[in-house]
Amino acid sequence: MDDKILQKLEYRKVLNKCSGYTQTSMGKQMVEELKPVTNIEAVIQLLKATDEAYTVDRLKGTPPFGGITNISDAVKRAQLGGTLNPHELLAVSNTTYGSRRIKRFITNIHEDEEVNILNALSEGISEQKVLEDAIKLCIDDSAEVMDSASSELAQVRRELRSGEIRIREKLDSMIRSSSVSKMLQDQLVTIRGDRFVIPVKAEYRSHFGGIVHDQSGSGATLFIEPEVIVAMNNKLKELHMREEREIEVILQKLTALVGDQADLLIIDIDLVGQLDFIFAKARLAHVMKATMPTMNDRGYLKLRKGRHPLIPMDQVVPIDVELGNSHTSIIVTGPNTGGKTVTLKTIGLLSLMAMSGLFVPTEEESQLCVFDAIFADIGDEQSIEQNLSTFSSHMTNIIRILKQMTPKSLILLDEVGAGTDPAEGSALAISILEHIHRYNCRMVATTHYSELKAYAYERKGIINASMEFDVTTLSPTYRLLVGVPGRSNAFAIGERLGLPQNILDYARGEVKEEDMRVEHMIASLEENRHRAEDERVEAEKLRMEMEVLRSTHQRELAKLEQSRDKLLEKAEINAQEIIDKARLEAERIISELRELAMAEGASVKEHKLIAARKQLDDAEPKQRKKSTAKNQIKVRTIEAGDEVRVYSLNQKGHVVELTGNKEALVQLGIMKMKVSLDDLELLSANKSDKPQIKKQVTMVKRTRDENVRTELDLRGDNLEEALMEVDRFIDEAFLGNLGQVYIIHGKGTGILRSGIQEYLRKHKHVKNYRLGNYGEGGNGVTVAELH
Repeated sequence: MDDKILQKLEYRKVLNKCSGYTQTSMGKQMVEELKPVTNIEAVIQLLKATDEAYTVDRLKGTPPFGGITNISDAVKRAQLGGTLNPHELLAVSNTTYGSRRIKRFITNIHEDEEVNILNALSEGISEQKVLEDAIKLCIDDSAEVMDSASSELAQVRRELRSGEIRIREKLDSMIRSSSVSKMLQDQLVTIRGDRFVIPVKAEYRSHFGGIVHDQSGSGATLFIEPEVIVAMNNKLKELHMREEREIEVILQKLTALVGDQADLLIIDIDLVGQLDFIFAKARLAHVMKATMPTMNDRGYLKLRKGRHPLIPMDQVVPIDVELGNSHTSIIVTGPNTGGKTVTLKTIGLLSLMAMSGLFVPTEEESQLCVFDAIFADIGDEQSIEQNLSTFSSHMTNIIRILKQMTPKSLILLDEVGAGTDPAEGSALAISILEHIHRYNCRMVATTHYSELKAYAYERKGIINASMEFDVTTLSPTYRLLVGVPGRSNAFAIGERLGLPQNILDYARGEVKEEDMRVEHMIASLEENRHRAEDERVEAEKLRMEMEVLRSTHQRELAKLEQSRDKLLEKAEINAQEIIDKARLEAERIISELRELAMAEGASVKEHKLIAARKQLDDAEPKQRKKSTAKNQIKVRTIEAGDEVRVYSLNQKGHVVELTGNKEALVQLGIMKMKVSLDDLELLSANKSDKPQIKKQVTMVKRTRDENVRTELDLRGDNLEEALMEVDRFIDEAFLGNLGQVYIIHGKGTGILRSGIQEYLRKHKHVKNYRLGNYGEGGNGVTVAELH
């Protein structure tokens, strides 16, 4: 794509906005080097990557890119045998740690939400934990080589500290003595050139032995190294040299480790930069409220409420444009400052953004095309240096466009044919537009010439459009009206501004009758469009009112049904109470009859009393059952192969076989377990015509009296081992119907506690977690509540 076109359409300004959302220098560089792609498969992949990052950013926010720097130069120097300084090595360590953290972030997201492109990039990041630990063991966060880097360095520094203490003690004793203190400017010990000295008054130089290393600006003070500590300072100097040599050895060893992993580290930097670049595009989409367009390579373009991305959202007027089906060219007419040029730039810029993998500020279901090139002749390019007029400059651009365009190009022409005699300019404009149209390019052109309105009206495949103008306020509305040519509005504007009527009448008489008919036709079209727009608004208003009424009616109906169900339920309860009371009374009477028969020796058969009680039971009215989907499905017989839901686990599965009248063997994922039929809901019956796929599964038998642990002790484990144990422990507790469990991790450094709590936060079976209370273990225990 021509850089001049990118500049005209303000493509770089959009990239500058995107660059502001990068967090690494690598991502920033990739944004700055971004250019539109002309291959549709590549464009679709770029947009999919942006869409995945958009989803991740919406759900979890931007990945943690903190601490990552571009270490490519340092790594390449290490690969060539150079020695890295502590700051460079620390940057390598921090970058490898940051890369691993981003990899974990995306891997965790991928488990819940498929982000295949981002996951593929993150999987390419190497694990450099060994290198990272080696550097951290030797260099602290201030980029200082630590004593623990080597035993030799630790020994040298111990000797240094001991020597410095002896020298300070010796000097302190000197400056406290009365004979020496009177010769000192200040009673303090200082350092000059790595050697300990004391400040002596200049007049006592001849009385004070030793070596002069410096003097004050006024010359009144000399910094002298007394003879008694010269040998001690020399010893310190030797120790400093040994320290520097040992540090150099340590840095060389660490640099060699970096050099061994140089190729992988350079790849890691590139992958992290790509991820940062993709997430910057996603953040830009969020800020612009942009959407992912549907892409094609058949020259079809449809913008729904398209907005220019560089105009503030509270000021921009969206446009609707369709190009490539019934018409391949649009000719836009209208007054100056009406928004014609902005319309051209919006169409071109949104096309460039989509071809770069950026979301575009439009409504959903917008479509854009992957063009092989976009050409634009926009703006006044008068050049004094080249002695070109505005017209000559436009013609030069158009000639270049005509030579380079293809049927898969998009052509944008602003004020085609302007800058010369109107008659010749309009004829030339029609000829140019006709040539481009016959070439089957996609084209949008703006013009002032009324002759082009008639040309677009008569030519198949070309459609008129205009920028709306409000005659009442004498100002443009910046709305694009496709299918309606623009009016000049000169007479209407003159009349409203107070131009004398006789001048207006004379001017109208000078206008050709044919041109007046065109103006009347356009005025009639505008009137009809306004009427249709008003009717559409009114219809939309009525539709909204009907939606409100329908919603209100449904709510009222639901309330009535709920009230009816409550009344029926209450009546059934009252009836049941009466029946229960009557049954108790009947039982009492039967009991009295039996006792009376026994007392008087009467013959009352027992089977008659039982028959009488059965008649009473049969006379009891049956309560209606609520018609719920659950009850309707449960009354059906469950058979092998049916799809069912296990209520207690809220999991779907398939019945493998019935193991008895009350149990079934159910396959849940890779597991099988025996479940009571009362705990099953039939979702769909077995379809015998579908082949049964046999899988190797793990048999799990679930019993209520299983001995399930309520606490897990992880003290002494590392984080990776601990997380595996926690995963197994949570699954066991969940299957055992435990509501709360205790995980003992100890207090320590807090790494184990933080890692476990981060894992619990994402676990699907964990409802909530907290630190232990007093008596539960405090900060050394995490209590997890299960669903």
